[in-house]
Amino acid sequence: MKKVIVYSTPQCPYCRMVKDYLEEKNISFDDFDISSDKKKRDQMVERSGQMGIPVIDFGKKVIIGFERKEIDSAIEELKNE
Repeated sequence: MKKVIVYSTPQCPYCRMVKDYLEEKNISFDDFDISSDKKKRDQMVERSGQMGIPVIDFGKKVIIGFERKEIDSAIEELKNE
């Protein structure tokens, strides 16, 4: 299964919710703190087209915010690859 990327900041409650949710679903992910990593912040903006966080990059699908239904759908797609 391809690794998921989460772009977040330590102060963002929705970022924490996304990471907790992915952990509950046993989805491994890399977490990048965009508040301290300009290169990753630029990468996030390039992939998502905006500065809103959290950004969850599933490879084929990018989700902005804690959108449970969209995340569940992306997880299913990821498992079926």
